[in-house]
Amino acid sequence: MNLVFFDDVHSEHLLPLTYTRPACELRVGMMSIKEKWEIDLGTSSSYQTFRSYLSVRYPSTLSNHNLFINGACIPDELALQHVQTLSNGYFVSQSGRVIMCKTDREILPTTPESLRAFGLIEINETVQFRMISYPEDLFVKNAEEISADLNRKKRNRNFIKASTSNKMSAVEHIFLEEGAQVEHAYLNASTGPIYLSAGSVVMEGAMIRGPFYLGPHSEVKMGSKIYGATSIGPHCKVGGEITNSILFGHSNKGHEGFMGQAIIGQWCNWGADTNNSNLKNNYETVKLWDEHLGRFRQTDLQFAGLVMGDHAKTGINTMLNTGTVIGVGANIFGAGYPRNFLPSFCWGGAQGLETFRFDKFSQTAARVMERRKLAFDKAEEVIMKAVFEETSAQRTWEKKF
Repeated sequence: MNLVFFDDVHSEHLLPLTYTRPACELRVGMMSIKEKWEIDLGTSSSYQTFRSYLSVRYPSTLSNHNLFINGACIPDELALQHVQTLSNGYFVSQSGRVIMCKTDREILPTTPESLRAFGLIEINETVQFRMISYPEDLFVKNAEEISADLNRKKRNRNFIKASTSNKMSAVEHIFLEEGAQVEHAYLNASTGPIYLSAGSVVMEGAMIRGPFYLGPHSEVKMGSKIYGATSIGPHCKVGGEITNSILFGHSNKGHEGFMGQAIIGQWCNWGADTNNSNLKNNYETVKLWDEHLGRFRQTDLQFAGLVMGDHAKTGINTMLNTGTVIGVGANIFGAGYPRNFLPSFCWGGAQGLETFRFDKFSQTAARVMERRKLAFDKAEEVIMKAVFEETSAQRTWEKKF
């Protein structure tokens, strides 16, 4: 079957992360949802994007034998069993949401109603699939996904032993790919596995408690304090104190400051001593801004820190309140606590906001990516320009004519 990941309207609750990627490209554990499925099914895949502008980077390839899987569904035993037994012309749903379908038709399987109209037969499953429904689901599920992804990684990799210069606990749960470097660090895997990818570096004096994943060519700086469950994507630099957070890739938190229960997109940068709160002073559960609903949504979590879209930045000493959502391309700085929702392409902080003009943003993004020997190419420009235009209504200070 031709594997295709699709987004439905529920992926709108994952904004601002899904402004710039399909849901299947969200990172949880050691890899993206898409990568997990491809490993488990032994095949490559393509996309049916909810936002048409994303197709410039995430194209669709359809055939006469398509297996459509909801990009927010994490593969597990239940999901894989359904894939193996699902017949052509059938689809699986749960709570009014399409999970997967097999068909020889070139369709976008957005709702059960649309598939029934095309003549597909519905299988309504009551056992719960593992879905990423909201951004906070990523850090909530990160510990178990690090362990699940470790089993995937073990299938085709050889590991090396960590140097005895390190102080280590539960050595049998510490995994280093060839080319990973760690010396004079503290590695405690008694609470979960620690995995260091090829080309990654853990500098001296760093303290890491599992479960923890460090992606290819990423660095943990000297004296860092990292608690599980934390995942650092490829080409990142991290320092200071981090707990139960995920950085998607090419993002930096290289200095002192606290990051907790945070989801950080690509090409983000934290200025020195940026801190986010992950617990309210009154210990109440945290609300997060939901762009799809246009209001704050109750998470029922006591610990929930930050969601940051791609290409967002903070200046030095930035202070972020519990449950802050920062949009794509935002640049936050200045004294005081800015509001809990900071729109895409805003510029400023607690003292006021203005628009980060797209031409200025593009120049900054090009410089940032050039430092990593990558280009702010036409596809990236098309996507970011589309996000800029789509989110204009959020920037209420702009004059609308």
